Amino acid sequence: MTSLQNTNPQTPMPSVSRRRFLQASAVLAGGAILPRAFAHSRKSKALRLGGPIFLKSDDPDELAREHRRLQYSAAYVPKVDLNDSARIRAIEKAFAAQNVVIAEVGAWVNMLDTDPEKRRKNLAYVTERLALAEAVGALTCVDIAGSFNPTDWAGPDARNLSDEFFEATVENCRKVIDAVKPKRTRFALEMMGWSLPDSADSYLKFIKAINRPAFGAHIDIANIVNTPGRYYQNTALINETFRKLGRWIVSAHAKDIVGKDGHFAETAPGRGGLDYTAYLRNVTALPQAVPLMLEHLSTPEAYDEARQFMIRKANELQIPLG
Repeated sequence: MTSLQNTNPQTPMPSVSRRRFLQASAVLAGGAILPRAFAHSRKSKALRLGGPIFLKSDDPDELAREHRRLQYSAAYVPKVDLNDSARIRAIEKAFAAQNVVIAEVGAWVNMLDTDPEKRRKNLAYVTERLALAEAVGALTCVDIAGSFNPTDWAGPDARNLSDEFFEATVENCRKVIDAVKPKRTRFALEMMGWSLPDSADSYLKFIKAINRPAFGAHIDIANIVNTPGRYYQNTALINETFRKLGRWIVSAHAKDIVGKDGHFAETAPGRGGLDYTAYLRNVTALPQAVPLMLEHLSTPEAYDEARQFMIRKANELQIPLG
């Protein structure tokens, strides 16, 4: 997740053949269909890399050009109010002219706050952010499901793995989607290590239960590396996640993970143990173009290092930049 603003345009789910529909249904029902990883079954598309920029400007054209200067073809949504329709149109036009997709609108609040009034306000905010994503043509609006932890909006709590958590999250997602009825953006949940969805399988359960075409999948592998097994076998984790969620994926985050003082800690891509060869190959082998967004770094210099690592890695793998 990110504290910066985000967005993304969404299109309705494409029609599929009867065979592919039955295959997807079998996967959702817990079937044993295990197609090859995307990385090995499709030719790579261009990588749509994105991240925060630090240009001090409110001009949409200048902002879009700065993304291109940095070789970004995806962006977090610039600051804009839902009621400012003129600026929304200007942002959409400027970024489209530079072939920069608006990847995400962030809605980083606790949809399961234990205080009923705070929960109500948070759901209203998430609904507004989804409406903004739809208005500006972003690929996705993303939030975490939330937490029952009374003091930490994303903190651990035993109830975060309960049926109560799952059912409340399904209800929340349906309410937000049904209030906006988006046609070109999707609402998605951030994968988390201390709450659901914490795996491809738990994400599939949400997709089936929410049962809305406007609900998509957002990938953050670093967030779900929460055991030594997942850390040391993260190549298999990456391949499984993309194999199972592929057709629903709308956006992904790029960061890395490292063991530190007996715990796991986030770090910049290339400084940790994630298999970025597998990550980039899976992202760019999806049938749809999926942005890969840098996040959670503290300085422009840190982002520049991460950006250059991603570009070098793409070049090494002969994956063109979008």
